[in-house]
Amino acid sequence: MAVSVPIDIKEQKQDSKYLGRHILAEFFECDSNILNNPKLVEEYMVEAALECGATVVQKCFHMFSPYGISGVIIISESHLAIHTWPELGYAAVDLFTCGEKCDPKIAYEYLKKVFGAKDTSYSQLNRGILDNKNLNVKHAPFCVKAQY
Repeated sequence: MAVSVPIDIKEQKQDSKYLGRHILAEFFECDSNILNNPKLVEEYMVEAALECGATVVQKCFHMFSPYGISGVIIISESHLAIHTWPELGYAAVDLFTCGEKCDPKIAYEYLKKVFGAKDTSYSQLNRGILDNKNLNVKHAPFCVKAQY
C-alpha cells in the first residue's frame, strides 16, 4: 500500500523533473599527504558540504592500514562520501543532494581545489525522476545528465 507524503512544491523549481542530483566524481593526481590524512579529509568534506549549502547531520571516517580513508558526511539533503587511494593520488567521491537548496557541483569544485587534483572527471545522475502529471516518482532507469 502506497503512503501519501505531502511534497512542498514551492521548494522545487517549476522545471525540476527529479528529486536529487548525484555526482560521481573522480580526482586524479591529488596530494597524497592530504588523501592519507583523516583529519584533513574529514575537514574538507565537511567544508565541501557547507560550501554547497548543505546541513551537516553526522559524519564517520575510517583510516585503513597502511593507507587510505573512507568516509561519509550525512547531510539533511542526502550525503557526501569518499574513498581515497593515496598511493595512487586518487579519490572517488559521491555527492548526492536533494532539492534545489544545494548544488553538488560547488562541492565538487571545492574538493578539486583542496585536494590539489591535476585532473578530474564527473558524471551526474538525476535521482527520483518525477512524473509531472501527478508528482509520482517514475520507475525509470538512471539517466546520466553530464560527464566531464
